[in-house]
Amino acid sequence: MPKIRLMIVDDSLFFRTFLTTQLGREQSIEIVGSFGSPVDASSKIAALRPDVIALDMEMPRMRGDEFLRTVIPKHRNVKVIVISALSENVFDAMQAGAIDFVGKPGSTPGFDEKQFVNEIIEKIKIAAQAHIRTREDFARARPSTTRPGMPVRTTRVLGATSKNIIAIGASTGGTEAIIEVIKNFPASTPGVVIVQHMPPGFTKMYADRVNKLCAMTVREAKNTDRVTQGTILIAPGGDDQMSLRQDSQGYYVKLEKGPKVSGHCPSVDVLFSSVAKLVGKHAVGVILTGMGSDGARGLVEMKSMGAHTIGQDEASCVVYGMPMEAFKRGGVKEQLPLSAIGDAVLRQFSGRR
Repeated sequence: MPKIRLMIVDDSLFFRTFLTTQLGREQSIEIVGSFGSPVDASSKIAALRPDVIALDMEMPRMRGDEFLRTVIPKHRNVKVIVISALSENVFDAMQAGAIDFVGKPGSTPGFDEKQFVNEIIEKIKIAAQAHIRTREDFARARPSTTRPGMPVRTTRVLGATSKNIIAIGASTGGTEAIIEVIKNFPASTPGVVIVQHMPPGFTKMYADRVNKLCAMTVREAKNTDRVTQGTILIAPGGDDQMSLRQDSQGYYVKLEKGPKVSGHCPSVDVLFSSVAKLVGKHAVGVILTGMGSDGARGLVEMKSMGAHTIGQDEASCVVYGMPMEAFKRGGVKEQLPLSAIGDAVLRQFSGRR
């Protein structure tokens, strides 16, 4: 199998050297170039023919997201992963077409160098096989007319009650896919709980960003937060698993330390399983783009308990992994392109009691 041709673009000589040394030991990767400036790198892409570019965000002369918007469209076969310090600009890069991102290590004690390098290697391998999807691609794929049975945009969700819950799981490519699904949800939409695989610290920035785009209130979940109509809770990245709980006042989320499940913490499987047990037929489960199988087992459980389950189709996925596994296991009742999923979710609450 041919090696993945990797280009490194980072203004830090120290970090470029670190990546070159560490990634150069990986047999499946060939480093074809290392540059301290996106301007310098852009003039070498055609000659070096990288499959993947590892890109910093904050650099002189041209930011990483500017590089993505101006340079990468000319090289549509090149995939980009962002390796960046904690910054909202990462999500600008995701919107511009980056496949995934890794948070740069901070100065806190306990940094696991091996784990960090392994994460980068894994994401390089995923990126090499992924499909590039931008918000502009989503817009072009959106149906131009309303299909039979599809609701007209509304400001209210008439059939929703406090018993209803929408659960969404995603990984690689999911930051933009989630926005595409929820951006037109009215404020009366049932409570939404989300697990999106993401490094610690980035989930709050992401929730704050999405909150500006939605009629619903979006925030990073805190332990015992209530799941109510008009609210979207995103599981924080880190060491906590997020599950749904219930008491006399209704539903809330529980965050608690726990091992990885299906390779992840937080895990989509953990969330979906808890929704299956508590909400049953009153729930809607959605599994979006992502590598691996996290969420497949949980979606099967949701479907078996009467929930309506939706999987993203292969053509619209950045990585058709998680939705594929859920579909193969029989957990997907309705498989749809990303542009149709939001309306399909809302349609489930028409006339519900």
